Amino acid sequence: MIGEMVSHLNSWIKEFGLLSEAWRAGILVFVVVLSTAIVSFAVSRIILRLEKKFAKTSNLWDDAILHAARRPMVAFVWLQGVYWAAEVAHRFSEAEVFKANATMLQVGFILVVVWALFGLVKQVERTLVSPLKMRKPMDFTTVNAISKLLRAVIAITAILTALQTLGFSISGVLAFGGVGGIAIGFAAKDLLANFFGGFIIHLDRPFKVGDWIRSPDREIEGTVEQIGWRLTTIRTFDQRPLYVPNSTFTTIAVENPSRMHNRRIYETIGIRYADVRSMKKIVDDIRDMLENHDEIDTDQTLIVNFLTFNASSLDIMVYTFTKTTVWVRFHQVKEEILLRISDIIESYGAEVAFPTRTLHLPDGVRLASEERDQTRDSREPAEARKSSDNTKSGDAPSDGESESGEGE
Repeated sequence: MIGEMVSHLNSWIKEFGLLSEAWRAGILVFVVVLSTAIVSFAVSRIILRLEKKFAKTSNLWDDAILHAARRPMVAFVWLQGVYWAAEVAHRFSEAEVFKANATMLQVGFILVVVWALFGLVKQVERTLVSPLKMRKPMDFTTVNAISKLLRAVIAITAILTALQTLGFSISGVLAFGGVGGIAIGFAAKDLLANFFGGFIIHLDRPFKVGDWIRSPDREIEGTVEQIGWRLTTIRTFDQRPLYVPNSTFTTIAVENPSRMHNRRIYETIGIRYADVRSMKKIVDDIRDMLENHDEIDTDQTLIVNFLTFNASSLDIMVYTFTKTTVWVRFHQVKEEILLRISDIIESYGAEVAFPTRTLHLPDGVRLASEERDQTRDSREPAEARKSSDNTKSGDAPSDGESESGEGE
């Protein structure tokens, strides 16, 4: 059809006899490219109007399809227009480059289809995990893994189809891939181990993006930011990115505190031995306080008991669980409970014990400080008596002084 149109238009221009063959080819190519630009603009505007119209409906998938198809459709129009322009040029030229027009059109069509499918998969992924669009959004980690797998399948299929279009035998490519895959497997065993480790993470789901995880076997602790096919990115609490190969998670134990139902308060509080008579009342009041606290989960284990006679204290064990699992809120609740326990202890005139030591000495053993005090005490009366004698002798005049006084 396009060939007939070009022939008629070329004949009509040729009848004027004013333009050379090169000029006629240029005009025809310009007309085809201009028509392509107009059609592509029209297609883009039509799809945009449809997107705005379908955005008002409750169906979410028509929006995803249109948004994923808009740019590939415009690209397809340009691909077809460039092909027609090349066909026009090929009628006026025998250049070798124009002989590959049909093949390039097929390869370009494959790329456009892959582009559209990639966009559709991405739009569906965003829709499934969005809490604004879905009443029960799916888990991001699972949807992301399925999305990556679908994109890999689409890419591999497109590559094999493009190779077949370019004249390569798919059976030969697959045979080469089977033999070469063995060599590549030995050379890239660590890469394959990480790939299968990522697959196991997506399959077993020990953690997901946003979870706080840690490992008692390795110095790994932080919030999961991304789960890739080779690496898992973890943001530590000092805001450093930590990149862990996925194969690591197949050989270590991983804790996931984000999935805790409660957080535990486990404290040992000691009071003085002098407050032993108030022990029973203190324990009962602490237990009642915890049982009536709004932030304590009474369905979990709750223990408040006199635990043991320690070296310098009478120990009370406090073992309970909070309702909240949020780290900051948990410490606020724990602070409030410890302050209330302190108030209960003080209300009975008791005190929280601290490490002390009492030293008992056998009879007859004295400290050096006591000996110094006794020596000082024994010296003070003797010095006082001597001072008193000197005072008396200075007040009474001698006989010689009296006589001399009388003589004067």
